[in-house]
Amino acid sequence: MTRPVRVAVIDYGIGNLRSAQKALETTGADALLTGDALLIESADAVVLPGVGSFGSCMAALRERGLDATVTDAVAAGMPFLGVCVGMQMLFEGSAEDEGVAGLGLLGGRVEPVPAGVPRPQMQWNVVEPVMDDEVLGAGREWMYFVHSYRCVPTDPGIVASTCRYGGDITAAVRKENVRAVQFHPEKSGAAGLALLGRFVVSVAPR
Repeated sequence: MTRPVRVAVIDYGIGNLRSAQKALETTGADALLTGDALLIESADAVVLPGVGSFGSCMAALRERGLDATVTDAVAAGMPFLGVCVGMQMLFEGSAEDEGVAGLGLLGGRVEPVPAGVPRPQMQWNVVEPVMDDEVLGAGREWMYFVHSYRCVPTDPGIVASTCRYGGDITAAVRKENVRAVQFHPEKSGAAGLALLGRFVVSVAPR
C-alpha cells in the first residue's frame, strides 16, 4: 500500500498552526507540525502558515533558524505552500514592519490594503482565477480572509488569483514549486479543504 503523503507544517511557535495541520490530515495527508529541519527536509511537501504581524512571524522563524530551512526547501524544489502571513513572508519586506527583511523568495513587497475599506478584511470573498493551476484551481471560489496587508509582486505573472477589496488584491501566487495564498483554506469550508486536497494529490507519486 502506498504510504500517505508526508507534509511538514513548519512550527515556529507563533499563531494557531495546528489548524493547518488538522485540515491537511482531513485530506488524508500525514501532516506533521514540526520545527525539526531534518524532518522538514525529509517530507514530501512543506506548508508555512502564518498568523499575526509580519515582523513577529519573521522574528520567530529566524530565532529558530527555520528561515534557512524554508529557503533550502524551496531551492531543492520541494512542493511548497504559504498561507496568509506565510505568503507575505516569502516577499522582500512589508510596510507593516519597515526594516524587517522577508525571505526574499518572491520579488515584491507587502503593502496595506487600499484605503476606503475596513482593515482588516475579515470576511468571505470571491477569489477570481488569473491562471489555471492544478492546486489553486481554475474557477471562482469563496474563501475566508483575515488580513490588513496585501502582497504586491514585482512580476505580475506570478499572480494566480485575485479578489476585490477596495481594489484588486493578490489572493494567490504561483512560481515554479512555490504556491501561496492570502486567504485561510483551513477556515474556508469545502472549497478550502478541496484546495488542500489538490495540493496533497499533486505531491503524491504518479
